[in-house]
Amino acid sequence: MRALSKHLTQKWHEAFMRLSQRVLAPFGRETSSSLCLPLSGECQSGKVYLVGAGSGDVELLTLKAARLLMQADAVVYDRLVGDDVLALIPRGTERYYVGKARGHHSVPQAEIGALMVKLANAGKSVVRLKGGDPTIFGRLGEELAALAAAHVPAAIVPGITAASAAAAYMGIPLTDRGHAQQLRFVTAQLCREDGTPDWASLARKDETLVFYMGLSKVDAICHGLRQAGLPDDWPIMLVANASQPEQQSLVGTLADMPEQLAAKPLPSPCLILVGSVVSMVPASPSASLAGIIKTVDPA
Repeated sequence: MRALSKHLTQKWHEAFMRLSQRVLAPFGRETSSSLCLPLSGECQSGKVYLVGAGSGDVELLTLKAARLLMQADAVVYDRLVGDDVLALIPRGTERYYVGKARGHHSVPQAEIGALMVKLANAGKSVVRLKGGDPTIFGRLGEELAALAAAHVPAAIVPGITAASAAAAYMGIPLTDRGHAQQLRFVTAQLCREDGTPDWASLARKDETLVFYMGLSKVDAICHGLRQAGLPDDWPIMLVANASQPEQQSLVGTLADMPEQLAAKPLPSPCLILVGSVVSMVPASPSASLAGIIKTVDPA
């Protein structure tokens, strides 16, 4: 794993150096040759870093997240963190898997908080690695509260959330002046006592809706939005494993998506996008932005 970590770091360094040389060429050879990546700083002992692992593609990981992974004494990570990201963790670093699957929590949330506190109090620098962006439906508030109660210092490192990745890799914007003036993130894991979203407020034609953790509730989402006034032919898209090699998608309407999903089941994690921006998805997957990103050699 250490060899792979060094390989990926060198690969990123070479790519950035090529880019910097091209951009700074008009200003002289000396300026471009002296440029280096701003990978400065250290993991502090007794501190917890709540780090976003991004959507799955290791190249979408932030430089800060990569640096912290390589420096930390211990990494506490979730199920949705990809193998390529985990490969950045040097051999010898303590690893603690606390992943959760739908309908099954392998480690209770309170125990995750207690584990982070225990590691930090032992003088270790700790990375709490969470899929996507930890501030978006990542139960970050509970973990911050646990750390604060134990007087453990913490820092948040954002990551690319699944909504951004899913739209980008399908070749569409999340918002567009002709389609959506608003963007709303919604958790499909209903936490309110009545268990029913305010469908009337969600059924708007001037915004993009993104439902997280909603694969098992596609039928209810489509029905609720139609009952609240959105037309049967309103566009909807499901994207599973966004930005990863195994990415899968279904594009359809509120009326036909439940039937589509029954005929072609998708795996979890799966994101649901609703809105007229979905109509901008290229007809051919090879024409999408995802195809361009994956096939063009930057060299």
